[in-house]
Amino acid sequence: MILAGDLGGTKTLLGLFERAEPRPQPVIAHGYPTQEFDSFTAILDVFARDVGNPLAIEAAAVGVAGPIVDQHAHLTNIPWDVSATQIGHHLHVRGVALLNDLEAMATSVALLKGDEVVPLQRGEPNTSGNAAVIAAGTGLGQAYLHCVSGRLLPVPSEAGHADFAARTDREFELVRMLRDLYGRAEVEQVLSGPGLVNIHRLTHAGRSCASVDGVAPAEQPAAISEAALSQQCGGCVEALEMFVEAYGAEAGNLALRGVATAGVYIGGGIAPKILPALQNGRFIRAFRAKAPMADLVAAMPVSVIVKQDAGLLGAAIAAQQLIS
Repeated sequence: MILAGDLGGTKTLLGLFERAEPRPQPVIAHGYPTQEFDSFTAILDVFARDVGNPLAIEAAAVGVAGPIVDQHAHLTNIPWDVSATQIGHHLHVRGVALLNDLEAMATSVALLKGDEVVPLQRGEPNTSGNAAVIAAGTGLGQAYLHCVSGRLLPVPSEAGHADFAARTDREFELVRMLRDLYGRAEVEQVLSGPGLVNIHRLTHAGRSCASVDGVAPAEQPAAISEAALSQQCGGCVEALEMFVEAYGAEAGNLALRGVATAGVYIGGGIAPKILPALQNGRFIRAFRAKAPMADLVAAMPVSVIVKQDAGLLGAAIAAQQLIS
């Protein structure tokens, strides 16, 4: 038995898997609201109670939302420190790996099934090329997959905290607003749930919005998306359109930086929920607008990961690799 975890700023998934080649098989999984706990080990204890047995496992791997340095992480969106040593001591197991959350998701890419992804651009996949993953949710993550000896090896990044590159007059207005609010404009402040709320603030210019008024902050991104998809509010429609275009442009930037000729994968919790807005052509037009490299990115396959626990699967694959 192996343990996999996906520790996010909003939700934590934990699962037990049986070893199987090439893809571990899930046995049981539970989700927990991260911020209702004071540590990751406290979530492990509740998971053990919910499973009903002590966690007797061979190895464990956990994806966390933050940079990993020497198998230790200080999480970005919650004030926790997590380390492989701490997890190993708590579980009484030696084989423990701590992964960046996008590194974990990227680890799953090669083993995703056909119904677990939705193509946005079929392109011309190069099976000996690199790939890349970008995922907007509570924050924004990006990872590269370098093809080495025929295998895609994930490389994490903290590119979500890089500077946001405005392309249009409206996006320059957004950058000025973000700079006034936060001191600088970073990609995550645009491409994330809170980022969509930031764009909504711009498109409404201080005006009230019936779709959001009275809605709890954590629920506002979903409320904005729903109002936009149902055409209930013009400001919400513009906000989602700006979000989708910026998402496509940043995905194209990542594709160029990694020369992702094997494919670009759109993960995270937001993409499956706004799939119609990603499929109407706006995302791919922004993705392709990369002259003089437009032909290169037009040939790259682009797919949305609709498997909700792809990060958990990736962590399970990493745990299994610790044993093998």
